[in-house]
Amino acid sequence: MLKVIILTIFQCFLLACGQVCFKFAVEKIAKFHLSWSWFADLLTNWWLLASGICLISATVLWGFILKHFPFSVAYPITAFAYVFGLLAAVVIFREHVPATRWAGVFVIMIGIYLIAK
Repeated sequence: MLKVIILTIFQCFLLACGQVCFKFAVEKIAKFHLSWSWFADLLTNWWLLASGICLISATVLWGFILKHFPFSVAYPITAFAYVFGLLAAVVIFREHVPATRWAGVFVIMIGIYLIAK
């Protein structure tokens, strides 16, 4: 049981990293206009590449998890991605997070605990 929990939490971490990189990527993308330079800028956006690597890695790991562990345990643990997302919002993007969102994340963590128990 511990193995599926650790792998799924790592998979959630990869998902969150991919989304953080994607946010940085889209902030660097200029307004769309049909030109080669726009596509060249898109193809040299390293945040977009990092996002793709993280998300593809998370998908491959998710496939491994699905193949080797019960879906009824693994899938609910993916809610941990919300925890990483909220932490990224505070630490990386310096967003103010109201108490209600913290309470929601706390409830998610309680749910994950009950599923893993």
